[in-house]
Amino acid sequence: MSILTFILFAFADIVPSGDAFVEPLQPRDSVLIADQFEYGFSLDGVAPGTTLMLQDFSEFTDDSLVLVRNWQLDTVRTSKSGMDIRGSVVVSPFEEGRYVLPGIAVRRTLPGGRTDTLLFNPAELDVKTMPVDTATFEINDLKGQMRYPLKLIEVLPWLGGVVLLFGLAFLIVWLLRRNVPVGTALRRDEPPYVTALRALDRYKDEKYWAPDRQKAYYSGITDILKTYIDRRFGVDAPEMTTDELFDALKSCEGIKPEVWTETKGLFELADFVKFAKHVATRDENLRSLSTAVSFVTSTYQTELAEGRDKDVL
Repeated sequence: MSILTFILFAFADIVPSGDAFVEPLQPRDSVLIADQFEYGFSLDGVAPGTTLMLQDFSEFTDDSLVLVRNWQLDTVRTSKSGMDIRGSVVVSPFEEGRYVLPGIAVRRTLPGGRTDTLLFNPAELDVKTMPVDTATFEINDLKGQMRYPLKLIEVLPWLGGVVLLFGLAFLIVWLLRRNVPVGTALRRDEPPYVTALRALDRYKDEKYWAPDRQKAYYSGITDILKTYIDRRFGVDAPEMTTDELFDALKSCEGIKPEVWTETKGLFELADFVKFAKHVATRDENLRSLSTAVSFVTSTYQTELAEGRDKDVL
């Protein structure tokens, strides 16, 4: 307690106010070392505007009695007659023995300015340790962690995951040996034009027309068409240059001359964008996607017509 606080307490009127309370935070039938206790006082009917000054409880603690939390005031109830206030600290003993906790002095200043000191009688703690029978006490080694037998239901998810992993690895190796793109192999059962149109639909967003994304835009469109040409006409388009590809398409049936010309122009524009850093205009971008879709739909319709003719024959 500071000297100023001591003087204020000394000259104020002394008012005996009953016993302080001490309550364990871990309720049990005995007091053990390191248990924590709430020690404090209760005031009923405190008028609004009343000021309370409390001692610094850390001055009364040491290594054997540790202050866990200093003073905390809580308003328990409010009524017309005033407030019921509960003030407490939290302490913890770390040695066996009997502790006499210090009495609590509370300097109170009433709303009218009158000052007095409320004194609460001290409380006691009888701290004990766990009794040990030294005659029969035996030190044992630490036991290992208890293990339970594995059940089949616990192992099945892991076995299933291992089988699935080996299955995927086998599928990837098989596809690579057949030189089939892994991403498209799972849709081999659908017609080539469906795969191509679905892939082209992803490029409708104008965000791909930005100058820094045009290379990816034209690479994506032409790669889709090359894959479609490979599956539709049996031409190894992915391994050909633009000139080689369209020379090969001249001998393929089902491609109209105007479609052949427009599609070749699309591939040539794509080469300029990818290799000559050409920046295509908005109209060129829009026309390129439209040309790619037209190539797929026109050659697909020709394929259907050829199929109907074969059915008639």
